[in-house]
Amino acid sequence: MSIDLSVNIGALKLKNPVLLASGTVGYGNEIAQFTDLSKLGGIVTKSLSLKPRKGNPPQRIVETPSGMLNAIGLANVGVEVFIKEKIPFLKELNTTLICNIAASTIEEYVECVNILKGEETIKAFEINVSCPNVKEGGLEFGNDINAVGRITEKVRAATNKPIIIKLSPNVSRISDFAKTVKQNGGDAVSAINTLVGTSFDINTRRPKIKNVTGGLSGPAIKPIALAKVLEIKRNVDIPIIGIGGIMNWKDAVEFMIVGASAIQLGTVNFINPNAGVEILQGLEEYCRKNSIEKLSSLTGSYQI
Repeated sequence: MSIDLSVNIGALKLKNPVLLASGTVGYGNEIAQFTDLSKLGGIVTKSLSLKPRKGNPPQRIVETPSGMLNAIGLANVGVEVFIKEKIPFLKELNTTLICNIAASTIEEYVECVNILKGEETIKAFEINVSCPNVKEGGLEFGNDINAVGRITEKVRAATNKPIIIKLSPNVSRISDFAKTVKQNGGDAVSAINTLVGTSFDINTRRPKIKNVTGGLSGPAIKPIALAKVLEIKRNVDIPIIGIGGIMNWKDAVEFMIVGASAIQLGTVNFINPNAGVEILQGLEEYCRKNSIEKLSSLTGSYQI
């Protein structure tokens, strides 16, 4: 039986739903020798800002039970270097490129998109709203529903390419934020970004991460991520890309059942760089065993 693995995220068409998450595979070339990137649905780049960023001082990654804390601080090469040095490699890959954008002002988000939108290789933008808003005293954009709405509206006005807003889980009702994204012209949401966490050394009594807190990812957050995806699916008619502790094909199926059209792999890439290809094989086999001809029919197929 031939299985149709293709999925649509609004106007964005993917050959399959397996994407590699921002910040976990650099700009693609870092992981290319360990896996066949052309088999995947797409790659989401490491967050890009207008100017290069060094990020936070080390220690900035620490392992936790069933997870990982990171406070990289959005270290990246900046949009100009990305175009000159990273795009040539990405252009040669037979996979969809989604650019993740990080910024400290709404104007910076728009400027980044304006510079990058002319690159034909870039098929969509994922907007990381879990960034400090320098004009508003450092509060994260992603915790302010009005700011998320304004970013979506301004970025939408800047490009015709699909816009995906990556939502923070550190809010009371994530579906309200998804509604705002839809109302302001966003094509889809990614859910979820990392949860705020910390870890201390009991001997020194100091935080294990220099930044004190970091973003918690990995299997520890999967039940929360699933609940957030389900909440969005039950309240807002918008495509969802599910993220959070996906380690194998069973996890991917679970995310699709609760409402995800596609999924992103993050922490698992550090453990098994070939996880994306293996998960794709598992999804195909699952469909074959269950006589599912079109993988996208799984999305939102939950029974409650």
